[in-house]
Amino acid sequence: MKLIGSLTSPYVRKVRIVLAEKKIDYDFVLDSPWTPESNIPDINPLGKIPVLVLDDETVLFDSRVISEYLDNVAPNNKLMPAPNRERTEVKRWEALADGICDAAALSFLEKKRPAKQQSADWIERQENKILRSLDYMAEQLGENNWCMGTHFTLAEIASGCALGYLAFRFPEIDWSKKHPNLARLYAKLMQRAAFADTVPQG
Repeated sequence: MKLIGSLTSPYVRKVRIVLAEKKIDYDFVLDSPWTPESNIPDINPLGKIPVLVLDDETVLFDSRVISEYLDNVAPNNKLMPAPNRERTEVKRWEALADGICDAAALSFLEKKRPAKQQSADWIERQENKILRSLDYMAEQLGENNWCMGTHFTLAEIASGCALGYLAFRFPEIDWSKKHPNLARLYAKLMQRAAFADTVPQG
């Protein structure tokens, strides 16, 4: 199979970590939808990354869809529990983490526009979403070792990718200082090869 994406996208990083944790072999093709020569719109009509192309040429997009597919296609190192309530809880963590990434990406893109075209209100709205979500994430984690309490799941992968993206694009937020429990979680995640090998670059 083939994964198409960039070295900066937190959504691509999420899928790369899932692939590594599941020990699934794949080819990684670097491409960004923001470059004029990008082939991504020809593969994914939404023009977004990540894109996973299966061996039979089936195309999957959206990191949540891809991650769930990969967890089900290989029985080892299950990242999503089977019971509905626990599975929903993992997906809730993933939705929160992806929401942080969504708001961060929107704020980052707005700041790249010419100064006169930028909306300060829009940027503030996105950054308030990030701050509220970090507070909520820290509250939900509490003193637990893992998001789900006792074991590593997709919740940690998604949350770690969100925290890593903020550290990469928005160091001024300094979430690790305000939320030491999130800092401890991220430090523990960075001890895993799958996280250490996928730190955002660019």
